[in-house]
Amino acid sequence: MAIKKSQLYSALWESCNALRGSMDASQYKDYVLIVLFVKYLSDKAGQPGFRLKVPEGCSFKDFVALKQDDKIGEKLNTKLEAIKEMNARQIGDLALPNFNDPTKLGSGRTMVDTLSKLIGVFENDALDFSHNRAADDDLLGDAYEYLMKNFAAESGKSKGQFYTPAEVSRVMAKLLRIDELDRAEHTIYDPTCGSGSLLLRALAEASNPRVSIFGQEKDSSTAALAKLNMLLHGISSADIKVGDTLADPQFKQYGMVSTFDVCVANPPFSMKNWLASGMENDQYNRWTANLLPPAKCGDYAFLLHLIASMKTDEGRGACILPHGVLFRGNAEYDIRKHIVKQHYIKGIIGLPPNIFFGTGIPASIIIIDKKNKDSRKGIFFIDAKDGFKKDGAKYRLREQDIKRIVDAWDAQQFIDHYCRLVEWDEIESNNYNLNIPRYIQPKDTEIQHDIEAHLHGGLPAHDVDGMQTYWNACPSLKVSLFNCTANGYYSLKPAKADIAQSIEKDPSYVSQNGRFSALLNEWEAEIMPQMKAVAQGARPKELITDWSESLLIKAKDHSGLVDAYEVYDVLLNYWADVMQDDCYMIANDGWTFPEVRATKPGKGDKKKAIMYDEIVCDLVPVSIMLAEYFTVETNEISELSSSIESMQRELSDLVESNTEVFRFNDDDDEDKPVNVKIADVKKAIKNAKTDGTTKEDLEILKLWESTYTKKEGYVSQWKQKRTELTEAVVAKYANLTEEEIKMLVVDRKWLASVVNGCEALMQNVTHQIASDVNTLAERYEVTLGATESKVNDLEQEVLRSLKEMGFTL
Repeated sequence: MAIKKSQLYSALWESCNALRGSMDASQYKDYVLIVLFVKYLSDKAGQPGFRLKVPEGCSFKDFVALKQDDKIGEKLNTKLEAIKEMNARQIGDLALPNFNDPTKLGSGRTMVDTLSKLIGVFENDALDFSHNRAADDDLLGDAYEYLMKNFAAESGKSKGQFYTPAEVSRVMAKLLRIDELDRAEHTIYDPTCGSGSLLLRALAEASNPRVSIFGQEKDSSTAALAKLNMLLHGISSADIKVGDTLADPQFKQYGMVSTFDVCVANPPFSMKNWLASGMENDQYNRWTANLLPPAKCGDYAFLLHLIASMKTDEGRGACILPHGVLFRGNAEYDIRKHIVKQHYIKGIIGLPPNIFFGTGIPASIIIIDKKNKDSRKGIFFIDAKDGFKKDGAKYRLREQDIKRIVDAWDAQQFIDHYCRLVEWDEIESNNYNLNIPRYIQPKDTEIQHDIEAHLHGGLPAHDVDGMQTYWNACPSLKVSLFNCTANGYYSLKPAKADIAQSIEKDPSYVSQNGRFSALLNEWEAEIMPQMKAVAQGARPKELITDWSESLLIKAKDHSGLVDAYEVYDVLLNYWADVMQDDCYMIANDGWTFPEVRATKPGKGDKKKAIMYDEIVCDLVPVSIMLAEYFTVETNEISELSSSIESMQRELSDLVESNTEVFRFNDDDDEDKPVNVKIADVKKAIKNAKTDGTTKEDLEILKLWESTYTKKEGYVSQWKQKRTELTEAVVAKYANLTEEEIKMLVVDRKWLASVVNGCEALMQNVTHQIASDVNTLAERYEVTLGATESKVNDLEQEVLRSLKEMGFTL
């Protein structure tokens, strides 16, 4: 069976626990990732098309053999050097971490234990990379990205900048027409490549996967991460060089910097002291003494380098920079004005704050495009700052946010409060200030209080009209909720408690709800045959692109209460959580009998049988099997469980109400609850006459005994039925036909989950409308006159109380 990504990720992150605490995350990542590389190399070596080799005695099995060896660190270093030497042509000058460094790994037994634990984690059977995967499955590459993200999150300020969040990388790659790169001679370049994630995302968008990629990174250990990243993505031709891009660019041609088709960059924000002596008049003509970026802020130095690195007539690129570059003055104003007047900037996308590791400030993506620059009318601005979700301590772009940005960019059409084309004349009239709020007005979320309504009551028309989105989708809903008064104000028609009910009964809302359900049913009917047609060799990434696009198109055509991109998000989130793993299983193994785990570890090497509700099957969860085939049996077991619980409560109540009857030993602690055993009760009943037990107490004991006996009968039935159901479920799993598996996975699992998630969006909108209307009603519910009257009443009450106590004012 194929490895589940979730299982792999969990195992890899567990490996980090072996090192966490002994060193910073920015350091221990190097050790984890190199062991991952050796495991991958060992599993893949010798397979057709795999170019890397493993020297004798340097496989992962040889690493395992070193566990608990007193010289494990020294021997690991030797083996890694041998691997590097044998694969020098592909790996190049790869910087290796020192596995014999006591300052990082501890000395003596501490080092031995730490490295032994680290290697032990990768012995997991699930981490077998020798199997062939689906055509578009990049298991190791994705795992590497997962670790990069988590390492960056733990590395703290300034040390997490080696990684560009995957979501931002995807946005940049999709905005740059990289799909037009269809020849191996085409090139992609990143002058501050970090761990290489941005380069790889760009390459993933290219029509030809053999497009050449180039990167430069100042930090040698981070450059090593980039090289590993490329190798684990199956790319051995990437040219990654080490050096300071601004002071010493490594890619040069004819005395100038080399030029490329596409350039991408996420440079360090506002880098200080970048300008070394003699760089004022740049020998590569990236800047001049008259257009020199500030010595204490390198943002424009990187942008100018990027522009110089693009091919003259058709080069394009994207650079992530802090918002300050859009409006700061002095030298940066002059450079910005120069770049704008050259018509290099095609677009600016404002991103949310706190999405980058190492900084919380908001940033923007600046799109540079030299092609057709002279015919360009202006700069296309997108304000995407509000589209994100919280992910731990950071924010993250959602699937819907990425799609919304890309769709807006492709359409190049005005969307209120979100995007528009700003022509050159308007930019010039604003003195080349490119600050996004200057051109895209944010939504007005400030509450405008109506003094007249606070004084005399009523709901202002301004507030009711502010809900026009609802009224557009449901034309009669406004009349169902509000009365228009003679003075131009509104009043709430239903009682506050009945607002939600009034919404649900409104004819236009009912119609809207029906149309939304209809579009989901239509999409479901259209997509179901496609999902059931997934077979071995399928390309799941292409499938989900098609499925999600079709759902988005239908949701947009509906144009109702539910945001189409929210609907899109439901499917993509479910894909990431569940469907992705399922599709890769099917793409690798077909619709075969699903793997069922009906045992769990017992003592020693023995396996312990489990009950039906503990059975694990990733493709067809047991809950779906039970709901489809065994509802009668599960209902019987549920009823027995309820009867057992009811009788147990009766027994407990009987004991609690008659504690002395059930205290059979004189030395029992009266402060402790009575623990009644059936043997003691039977004995007490048998000896009732000799013990002088009263008739009433004997009846209580007999009632307890009969109830207990009845309960035990139910328990016996319960256990028997659970055993029988377990056997039936296991047998049913074994006899599932391919058609049954498809029905269970596609109909009952995938589509049911997605459709239910989308329908929940409609319910959320209902709650939001009710909440907005209720908030408005409460805002003006109490007038100033009513408040004054209440204050007067309270004042008189206080005066009366003071008078009764003998005080006078």
